[in-house]
Amino acid sequence: MSDSQQSAASAAPQQSVSEQVQVRLAKRERLLAEGGQPYPVEVPRTHALAEVRAQWGHLAAGEETDDVVSVTGRIMFQRNTGKLCFATLADQFTLDADGDRLQVMLSLAEVGQESLDAWKADTDLGDFVSITGRVIASRRGELSVMATGWTLASKALRPLPTLHNELSEETRVRQRYADLVVRDEARAMVRTRAAITRSIRETLHRRGYIEVETPTLQLIHGGAAARPFTTHLNAFDIDMTLRIALELYLKRAMVGGTEKVYEMGRIFRNEGIDSSHSAEFTMLECYEAWIDQVGIAEVIQQIIVDAADAVGSRQIETDAGVIDLDGEWRWLPFYTGLSEVLGREITPDTTRAELEELAAQHEVEFDPKLSDGKLAMELFGELVEPTLIQPTFVCDYPAIAQPLARPHRDDPRLVEAWDLIIGGMERGTGFSELIDPVIQRERFTEQSLLAAKGDPEAMQLDEDFLNALEFGAPPMGGLGLGVDRLIMLFTNKGIRETILFPLLKPQA
Repeated sequence: MSDSQQSAASAAPQQSVSEQVQVRLAKRERLLAEGGQPYPVEVPRTHALAEVRAQWGHLAAGEETDDVVSVTGRIMFQRNTGKLCFATLADQFTLDADGDRLQVMLSLAEVGQESLDAWKADTDLGDFVSITGRVIASRRGELSVMATGWTLASKALRPLPTLHNELSEETRVRQRYADLVVRDEARAMVRTRAAITRSIRETLHRRGYIEVETPTLQLIHGGAAARPFTTHLNAFDIDMTLRIALELYLKRAMVGGTEKVYEMGRIFRNEGIDSSHSAEFTMLECYEAWIDQVGIAEVIQQIIVDAADAVGSRQIETDAGVIDLDGEWRWLPFYTGLSEVLGREITPDTTRAELEELAAQHEVEFDPKLSDGKLAMELFGELVEPTLIQPTFVCDYPAIAQPLARPHRDDPRLVEAWDLIIGGMERGTGFSELIDPVIQRERFTEQSLLAAKGDPEAMQLDEDFLNALEFGAPPMGGLGLGVDRLIMLFTNKGIRETILFPLLKPQA
């Protein structure tokens, strides 16, 4: 907490929130009765606070100028002492964390008695104001604006959170607007997310990718194994779903001739919500012609390394230890990893009885309806994945794992697909993409049979997508990257902290 924030906290009135609201409402009514305007349509503003710091930050202690500026901001600190009042204003937070705070001073000699009395009577912490005056440096060297006039820009009726009592995580995510005002870490998270998403786009643009937008409302859900949200389109009187992946429409674009294509957008899955899962999240998917799973793995590695450079370091401090993005990114075949952890050889031919016995031995719970391949994946997720701290491409999955991946060129029981595990968590996935429309129809048919048996995550048979594939698609590699999970990696925070306004269960 900064010195100004600590002072603001100590200066907060010792009243309940409801009492403070009543006091502020009374001020609002008085201002209106006196012909004032607590919410004017515009106020003077010539410079952002960061611009003042950039242009006059060189001033020495006690140095004054005749340069007049008008600045605006929220009052984060006030000290009203006789003939001289001090305040710290906060502007919109910028990419420069130090550029969004500035001291202002109001003296009797500069603004007059009436204006100084009005400042003391009318303003509170949290109000937005406009200050016009000369740029100076105080005797202590603090860059300041010595006011010659001021205007109330917006009266805050609710007090800011008391800063000496740290906001609970629940309060932070439910009232993110207040969290952003008072907590540096919240603003830093916004900056970090913006830097990462900008870096992702810059990396892909540098590699020649084209960004497109695909439908959020879809007639048929597909592209992933997930339960969709359903809705109804009144105009056509048909049921629709919110998209669970970006894949199928991006592949349609590949059929049309865009050889490098990507989209970064919101995805919706009607599933569990916890520290690493949200019903609404941001996904990056990209596809490139003429490369396979190895080529697309190089793309995601470059994306992540560039993002690390954009926000800090390629060596990441986490609860699981230091992750070195400059180190070797290991390739680990799925069944090899499972065999290493279980201490016995596991293959695609391992029997159902053996897999269930292993699950019982290691206390891994599973749905009895799971196929053999899905049961093996459950074991891997519980026993192997948490141990993979350094970047690892887990590859050679059982065919059931990825219905949209190409059959493995050396073993038809497997698919050419990988999951990228970093810090014991999946961060992305990639494929040598399936482009044979006949095999794809067979896979979709298998999925539709699973759906008919009650599997809510099974894909539906998408005739239009199959029709597109029948026009011919080039060999390609594709990847999906969970943007929120990438931000979680760099910040060591849960998903609710990385999403600005996460979906929350309503309070009673």
